[in-house]
Amino acid sequence: MAAALAAVLLVGSAPVAQAEEIPLALGHRLVDHYLGAPGTASPLPGTGPAQHPHLAPNGRSGMHADAAGSGTHPHPGPLGREPEVTSEKIAPVGGECATATFDAGGRLITVCGTFSGFLLKLLDPRSLDTLAEYKLPQRSSTVEAITRLDFEKIFKDTSGGAYFYLDDRDRVVLADSRQHVLRISHTRKADGGWEFEVEDDWDLTPLVPHDCVSWTNLFPSGVCDPVTSVMPDWDGRIWWVTRLGRVGTVDPDTGALRVTRLEGEEIQNSFSVAADGVSIVTDHALYSFRAGADGTPRVVWREAYDRGTGTKPGSVNQGSGTTPDLFGRRDEYVAITDNADDRMNVLVYRRAADVPAGQRLVCKVPVFRSGASTTDNSLISWGDSLVVENNYGYENPSSLGFGRSVVGGATRIDVRADGSGCDVVWESDVRSPSTVPKLSTANGLLYFYEKRPHALGVDAWYLTAVDFRTGARVFSRFTGTGLAYDNNWAPITLGPDGTAYVGVFNGIVAVRDTV
Repeated sequence: MAAALAAVLLVGSAPVAQAEEIPLALGHRLVDHYLGAPGTASPLPGTGPAQHPHLAPNGRSGMHADAAGSGTHPHPGPLGREPEVTSEKIAPVGGECATATFDAGGRLITVCGTFSGFLLKLLDPRSLDTLAEYKLPQRSSTVEAITRLDFEKIFKDTSGGAYFYLDDRDRVVLADSRQHVLRISHTRKADGGWEFEVEDDWDLTPLVPHDCVSWTNLFPSGVCDPVTSVMPDWDGRIWWVTRLGRVGTVDPDTGALRVTRLEGEEIQNSFSVAADGVSIVTDHALYSFRAGADGTPRVVWREAYDRGTGTKPGSVNQGSGTTPDLFGRRDEYVAITDNADDRMNVLVYRRAADVPAGQRLVCKVPVFRSGASTTDNSLISWGDSLVVENNYGYENPSSLGFGRSVVGGATRIDVRADGSGCDVVWESDVRSPSTVPKLSTANGLLYFYEKRPHALGVDAWYLTAVDFRTGARVFSRFTGTGLAYDNNWAPITLGPDGTAYVGVFNGIVAVRDTV
């Protein structure tokens, strides 16, 4: 049941803190700072996913931009017209800002990871100055990494608030590392400053094992099941998933909790929601869920996929790395990737509940090179089109030092108009090691965060724009050098003012046109 707060708990009140730039590593004078030429805006025809009634407007509600997981933004990104780069350093070490959202006033709301805990931050979208901050509890993976010198645990931990959403009243909803779901608003104080306020706190521990590593519990004997992600359904019910396969709901009006368990399956990614249900992918199968009369999650259908024989370099676990995409001109499809050993496949399914046996799979399209294909990021979807990037070879920020990069690649696939299958439209050689890419439907450009190999060992990072229609590179703008600019699974986010924001290992980077 919801923890009824006798008074609204004020947290995170902080004076404005001026942004400190992320330092550049050696070699930034040895690389090109701009490649290509400015693009021309060419808006894409069609309309985006249906607006979720309980989320902020499409394009600013969460990591994947909307409830359908489309990775599209209705506002433009930079066209490459003398773009400038600014940044904010969040912490001396670490500080990566993952999900980024925007309130109705255009202010940036993000969660940034530090070694002392996640920070929920309200930032000025232009200067990146901190307007307010709320400290979330430290994740057990961070304590394990420090005490056992195994930092891989941090880089592959998707829990603790990294996935959050902004609701239709500009409130942050997230699950913290204590297995609590929080709903947090931000308000202006009498002195003109800002502060975060915890409005609701729902404790999931009666349903979720929570014997987790902490500084006071270094050697737990029980089970710890971190909450991976939260999203609302069309009725406003808050759904949550855990790493060890629990799927649950919170009724925000009554606080009632319900849960079901997908035994022996992991959920490491977020999930997507439409009016017809909730789509969740585990490391074994793709599911469609709906809530029963009492709110308990019920499986509508399940489709197993080829999960391969092991975890590939560039994947968090042995399974699909994608959040499901709900898409199609008639909004009838759902897409993921599998984890097949030789070549990963893009899989498109019909998502209706009553599809005849054997007819749910629309297509299975192998992508990228033999023996070098995987992705741990959501597909981009628009109309009947999908775009997938190749993350094979990326493990963590130490993977690509000394001028190394990944094999890379991005591919666009279209579902045929008659639904008889899918076709490859183009293939690009863009090398985007680990970012969640985005598409601006206002200008027709895809945005990737790229690292190219360098013979002199310089580790240079770029925001790269690719034409959605043709797959041709448009421009690349240098953002920085060194490990601090590695983005380690964080997304690109396009702001309402046309700025592209990228979460990086040491904070957040902003790229915007100046002319």
